[in-house]
Amino acid sequence: MTPEDIIEPKGPNLVRPYFLTAGRTQAAVELPIEATLVLQPSARERTWPAGDMAGRIIALCAEPQSVAEISAKLSVPLGVARVLIGDLVAAGHLRTQATLTENSSTDERRDLIERTLSGLRAL
Repeated sequence: MTPEDIIEPKGPNLVRPYFLTAGRTQAAVELPIEATLVLQPSARERTWPAGDMAGRIIALCAEPQSVAEISAKLSVPLGVARVLIGDLVAAGHLRTQATLTENSSTDERRDLIERTLSGLRAL
């Protein structure tokens, strides 16, 4: 599978978002759009079917990605991405890295906003 196939598989995408999420609208875990996702060993050990959305998300996360980046790169609504990513986090295939805590400084918060805006502009 090429990197282009991960982002945009060949042929039109006729799958409806509610089908991808089995009608679910809430993620299994809390996922802010800026949350960075990191692969866990179980994701590397598993064989993902070609074209499977979970497999495409795992392939994208070979390098840390945010929820927003995955949504944009896969051209799926943010809510759909959150549900699918939440399933992978709950199954132990992905882990989220905290971007801010209650003790984060104003400078850390400002830096996160700037990085998020920069990333969105790049998309």
